[in-house]
Amino acid sequence: MPTVSLASEQGKGAPVPPLDAGDRLTQAEFHRRYEAAGPHVKAELIGGVVHVPSPLRVPHGLAHGKLSLVLGLYAASTPGAQVLDNATTILGEESEPQPDLSLRLLPEYGGRTRVNDKQYLAGPPELVVEVAHSSASIDLHQKREDYQKAGVREYLVVCVAEEELYWFDFRDGSSIAPHRGTHRSRIFPGLWIDRTALLADNAARLIEVVQQGLASKAHAAFVKRLATWKKQAPNA
Repeated sequence: MPTVSLASEQGKGAPVPPLDAGDRLTQAEFHRRYEAAGPHVKAELIGGVVHVPSPLRVPHGLAHGKLSLVLGLYAASTPGAQVLDNATTILGEESEPQPDLSLRLLPEYGGRTRVNDKQYLAGPPELVVEVAHSSASIDLHQKREDYQKAGVREYLVVCVAEEELYWFDFRDGSSIAPHRGTHRSRIFPGLWIDRTALLADNAARLIEVVQQGLASKAHAAFVKRLATWKKQAPNA
């Protein structure tokens, strides 16, 4: 069972207990041990259980990079939208994942997340994205349950071994099926992802489809709604 060695807490004398994969911890205790582990350690608390991810292979990195490109292009043209990469996210008393990517709305645009006094994200992002090895991974099981319970609205998982994309709308429990090969977000109108291009490493086609989504009437209407929410926000 993987164990993350921790340094002693300076000024307190006693060492922080080790962060062991499989341990059951509260979010507060997990966070205390995680912070003490140092900047090069990655661990997650899913359903109250500590998980230490395995090293990542090239297919994971490729999928992650392409998804980062898509979300970055979308956020750049959508006021109030922000992309986060591997940001610790505090979701509840037994949940502190570190999603591969997330797309959130800032609070002044109607978003439900906030940045706490230690600069960690607290609350459910509107969209969470994970890259998994296969459909048997934690991402489509325990993590999916955690995200849904916490109030994440949409969840996208790419399984690299099976070359499959799963996109869930947690608001009604449905899946977002592709329309002519293109998956279209419901919570972020205009966020379009070409499934074939993503899995085939066709960045040019991915960009083309994202730009089509950004030029759509649905995205234009969403931008107008965001501007209205911003005007109505306190201290706007």
